[in-house]
Amino acid sequence: MEHVNGTMYKASDKICDLMSREEDAIQIISRFGLEMGVGDQTIEQMCASHGVHTPTFLAVVNYKVFKQKALPADIDVPTLQRYLRNAHNYFLNFRLPRLRRALIEALIPAGTSSQIPELILRCYDEFVEEIRIHIEHENAGLFEEHEHDDERITSKLTEIKNLIIKYYPTKPTSEEGNVTYTLISVMSDLWHTEHDFADHCAIEDDIFWPMLTKHHHTARQQKPIPETEELSDREKDVLIQVVRGLSNKEIADVLCISMHTVISHRKHITRKLNIHSTAGLTIYAIVNHLIDLNSVEGANL
Repeated sequence: MEHVNGTMYKASDKICDLMSREEDAIQIISRFGLEMGVGDQTIEQMCASHGVHTPTFLAVVNYKVFKQKALPADIDVPTLQRYLRNAHNYFLNFRLPRLRRALIEALIPAGTSSQIPELILRCYDEFVEEIRIHIEHENAGLFEEHEHDDERITSKLTEIKNLIIKYYPTKPTSEEGNVTYTLISVMSDLWHTEHDFADHCAIEDDIFWPMLTKHHHTARQQKPIPETEELSDREKDVLIQVVRGLSNKEIADVLCISMHTVISHRKHITRKLNIHSTAGLTIYAIVNHLIDLNSVEGANL
């Protein structure tokens, strides 16, 4: 069902309407860290209460529903990266393992005389391993090397579907009806997984990567931000770890200093640079050549 009059969703729309109308909405809100029990809140109210950047949320929703590629200028890159990382966790830790269990349940009743079910499962395991490697490279920031692998990876799910459709050996049994229903269910799961992963890759290619590239180019074009006071070497060390996404305790462990010292250094960095956000510190670190963009943890870009 489409939105009223086929128009795109707005911040003033009720989020319950979005969730009841759009098939993919539940997945979207979960990957942004939103929850059920939304009441009559608007999209803007719900996003604000969970610390989610509303224009970024709407950009993903309208891309998924309407394939809207005209992106707003104020998409928040860290918010989008949290969305993508949550999607990665969903695929690796829930969707793909659950689908494998469903495949076993659906295919094994074919009987032990045929090796085809086992071979189909092996194809699936190879597909999952390729996705795992793909996602690990993305999480490490290596998009340049892997941004064109998406179509090849999703085509492997199509291949698995075709193997089942063409070659899965049927065997009449007293439980044939139950086997058929299970197989139909797993085919539906394969279809939805293929659709979901393809959309996920499209969001990376059409929204995330262009915004990250723009963010990077803007940072590189800026002149180094002048300091009111020069950072000490130890303050630079702390700044680098902050930009990489480490907590105060993790920074203390890495640099072999106390948490109190870390907190003190962070206060001095903020005072000297007059920069309070992690995103601002990240830009400062990049344009002043303290850190390379590819070594920055995704949540802080």
